[in-house]
Amino acid sequence: MTRARPIGPRATRAGALGAFVERAGDVGALLRGEGEHAPDAERVPWSSLCALAFTSALLHGAVVGSFGMRPMQSAFSAVKLPLLLALSTLLCLPNFYAVNAVLGLRDDFRAALRAVLAAQATVAVALLSEAPLVLLAYASTTSYPFAIVANGACFALASACGQVVLGRHYRRLVEKDPRHALARRAWLVLYVFVAIQLAWMLRPFVGDPGLATRFFRAEPFSNAYVVVLRTVAALFSGRG
Repeated sequence: MTRARPIGPRATRAGALGAFVERAGDVGALLRGEGEHAPDAERVPWSSLCALAFTSALLHGAVVGSFGMRPMQSAFSAVKLPLLLALSTLLCLPNFYAVNAVLGLRDDFRAALRAVLAAQATVAVALLSEAPLVLLAYASTTSYPFAIVANGACFALASACGQVVLGRHYRRLVEKDPRHALARRAWLVLYVFVAIQLAWMLRPFVGDPGLATRFFRAEPFSNAYVVVLRTVAALFSGRG
């Protein structure tokens, strides 16, 4: 009789790790822009890009949620980090297509979409590469604010890596038609705006050990930008 495999957060992470190991050869090609991941490659590796982004984000999400050694928070964050990257991309794609079409760049949209997905996969892979640093930060402190700052720094660095890959893919497009530079800037502005709001709605990712473990915060959904403006206003008015 065949023994059934366990299903749960641990099994999910093990499966994701196995999938990532199988794709390990693609990681180097993605980061270097070689082989099928080269900007001028004829075939677009859609499945490889999506698989790398998903498995890397899932594994790193589990690490992010491990602060305070709470398995449920780790499982929640493993789900939410891929969700954040995927939703941020999908919500911005219709507008990205419209911008490209208005600028007369619709014929190059396949290459532009490839550039965006390669950048997203790079962000996820770069985040996973920083997982040991996150674990070291967690082992060095019990401060929740410090854990937040450490993860923020890792996300900033991973985002910078994504921009390098995006620029590599867009170099040929801009040389072909300078209007692609405007389309790229439009994508970046919209994506950052949407991703920040989604991250705010999906919080917590790290999770405060002093609070109950929840998938979402107990308070209703709110606008990240309104909260920031109110905080700044309270600070300058002396109420902060």
